[in-house]
Amino acid sequence: MLSAPTVTRRNFIVGSAAAVGGLSLGFSVPFPGGAQADAIAPEINAWVVVRPDDTVVIRIARSEMGQGTLTGLAQLVAEELECDWSKVTTEYPTPGENIARNRVWGSFSTGGSRGIRESHDYVRRGGATAREMLIAAAADEWQVPAAECSVAKGVITHSPSGRSVTYGQVATAAAAMTPPAEVALKDPSEWIIAGKPLPRLDTADKLTGKQIYGVDMVRPNMLNAAIRACPVFGGRVASFDAAAVSGMPGVRQVVQVDDTSVAVVASTWWQAKTALDNLPIEWDDGPNSGVSSDTIAAMLAEGLEADEAFIGNEAGDARGALANAAQTVTAVYAFPFQNHATMEPMNATAVYTDDRCEVWCPTQNGEASLAAVAEASGLPVERCEVYKLHLGGGFGRRGNFQDYVRQVVSIAKQMPGTPIKLIWSREEDMLHGAYHPITQCKLTGGLDADGNLSALHMRISGQSILAAVRPQAMQGGRDPVVFQGLHAGGDEYTLGYSIDNLLIDHAMRNPPIPPGFWRGVNLNQNAIYMECFMDELAHAAGQDPLAFRRKLMANHPKHLAVLEAVAERIGWETAPPEGVHRGLAQIMGFGSYVAAAAEVSVTDGVLRMHRIVAATDPGHVVNPAQVERQVEGSFVYGLSACLYGECTVDGGRIEQENFDTYNVLRMAEMPAVETIVMPSGGFWGGVGEPTIAVAAPAVLNAIFAATGKRIRRLPLMNHDLRST
Repeated sequence: MLSAPTVTRRNFIVGSAAAVGGLSLGFSVPFPGGAQADAIAPEINAWVVVRPDDTVVIRIARSEMGQGTLTGLAQLVAEELECDWSKVTTEYPTPGENIARNRVWGSFSTGGSRGIRESHDYVRRGGATAREMLIAAAADEWQVPAAECSVAKGVITHSPSGRSVTYGQVATAAAAMTPPAEVALKDPSEWIIAGKPLPRLDTADKLTGKQIYGVDMVRPNMLNAAIRACPVFGGRVASFDAAAVSGMPGVRQVVQVDDTSVAVVASTWWQAKTALDNLPIEWDDGPNSGVSSDTIAAMLAEGLEADEAFIGNEAGDARGALANAAQTVTAVYAFPFQNHATMEPMNATAVYTDDRCEVWCPTQNGEASLAAVAEASGLPVERCEVYKLHLGGGFGRRGNFQDYVRQVVSIAKQMPGTPIKLIWSREEDMLHGAYHPITQCKLTGGLDADGNLSALHMRISGQSILAAVRPQAMQGGRDPVVFQGLHAGGDEYTLGYSIDNLLIDHAMRNPPIPPGFWRGVNLNQNAIYMECFMDELAHAAGQDPLAFRRKLMANHPKHLAVLEAVAERIGWETAPPEGVHRGLAQIMGFGSYVAAAAEVSVTDGVLRMHRIVAATDPGHVVNPAQVERQVEGSFVYGLSACLYGECTVDGGRIEQENFDTYNVLRMAEMPAVETIVMPSGGFWGGVGEPTIAVAAPAVLNAIFAATGKRIRRLPLMNHDLRST
């Protein structure tokens, strides 16, 4: 047995690289709820538990928030395990146990479309290792060479004698076997479980209401808390009158949570919320009460012309080439703050005692939540635990941002021994997000006498997420995340155009509105800036937008392949139906190559999106049906942002407090989506986020084709689309 490492709050660094140097055996893992019963079943290794009835429990470290990672990772383990897929179930290990077992499960972080692509190798090895141990146990029982045994659907067969045994019958013996030092993984061409469009493992529980989310959590003798923080960013609690609501129905206590917020604890959440609405609170608005959308826009506009900027991509002499260009084209684009707006607001449940603190919560990063629990409770990490639940939406909000976890622990600490469930109201959730960063972008392109792009300068002015959230990841003051989709090379965000004279830079301007990783992150606006401006350049050169791009993409075959695929499927070379107009876009992000082509019509200023064709090359595909769902869902998200997504600021606070002022796409507005999944092999890319980025520019370019209007500032709801 391995001994638990010494871990303190000081040296527990969340997000460190996965230390998966092998698979530990023989541990009893304390899972919450019904999963505790599985501890008596033999653990073959950290990933696989086999029950006597042949049920296989696959442990999934990454979080499930609707994206299908849970099913995809289970498919990869089951593929190598050679088990019966119909007998597979899953459970989450806990981050505390991960630390105690030298991080055998690797990273618990689920974001950046990395859930499968960062862990596919070691989870497959977990399945393969367990398979070899089960075969070895059967061979040992029969006293035959393991090489004479084969397995299919969890049944091991000794070929010469015809004897067979199930996994459940040899699991106890297998758990005692020494794991092999090396295992061979299948080539994807051999997959029979992975790579197939299998139904998701969590669908039935969601349809029947069996699935438990954070807002559903119930603990014995639990109380409920509602919270309110100062609505002005940087503000604090000045005072509050607890006595004014202490006699209201169900109220048990009024507590100050931290410098910025106050909570009411009551028998039910509605009682807590009602009392909180009646609680007299005086706020100290702090230094940001004069901040508005106008002051922020002026700050960013100044950055567009600033002398100093961080360079993200440079080739040749862009400024010199622009000065000598036969024709120059200039445009300024702008992208607003946007809210994650998850359907399940922030919530968590905690129990604190002097000896231990436990939290149940939906989180994209169980280890970050565990660190937050340790910090807020003041207890060592080994005396804290987090039990992950399915998320009712994440989109980046529940990853780096653990404010709701710290809050519930603070409340529980003031009521020791009592389980406390904290749920944010929708208004609290909207007013205290970590918003998609606001930016402006000035692009200047130079064309030669033949209409070829000879130079491009792209100046981004706006927020840095890393500066606010992860400053240790900055590179000499520069935020590389700003340049997603615009890099000169690499496996994640390579620009798909070769331009002899190129300058892409960033004037960092950070207003006091907290930025965060919002699904698709900076790839979203960068795709709009680059792909819409490519259309502008093509129009100025009098060339077809696809033909104009092709000339710049000869050295980028994978970028070009997805673009050609959507163009062919939508019939780019043929005339569209009368009144219908087309636009297209492409980009690389999160390790995948994506493109979209849209068909829209605009009648009397009313936009109708008829059809979008999307192509994705993620290298490998674990579940093609789930990729299609992710692409379709990403268009809902991306088009909602394009049409409606805008958070405005007045008096240092967000003005949009609910869905009546922060709209989302309705089903009747959604175009038909055709998904082309075209994995080329050799790499692993993401699928949850990349296609969000091409939704808006494809539609915006189609709107220009329909109306002659360039929409350079989102969202579309602020514009009159009637033809010029």
